[in-house]
Amino acid sequence: MDVIKATQVVEVRTEHEDVERMPDGVPHSVVGLTLLFSVILALLVGVMVLSGGGVGKFAGFVICLIAIPALVTSLSGKAERERDHAHPSR
Repeated sequence: MDVIKATQVVEVRTEHEDVERMPDGVPHSVVGLTLLFSVILALLVGVMVLSGGGVGKFAGFVICLIAIPALVTSLSGKAERERDHAHPSR
């Protein structure tokens, strides 16, 4: 017969730990927006490259050159504005 051992998970918190802070220091809404916009951009460029000839491929390349830095810059600014400066991550 198999022996099953039960383990107990105990959360250990110090009295100074803030459970509401974001441990990675980046607001979670920014992480979600980054995922959303990255997937949309990848789908858009993929469709452009697969559906067209040279013009579609060139336009997809130009969109990547413009959209990726714009996405990074705007979401970086949003993260800095929404970051919890009173309770920074460790």
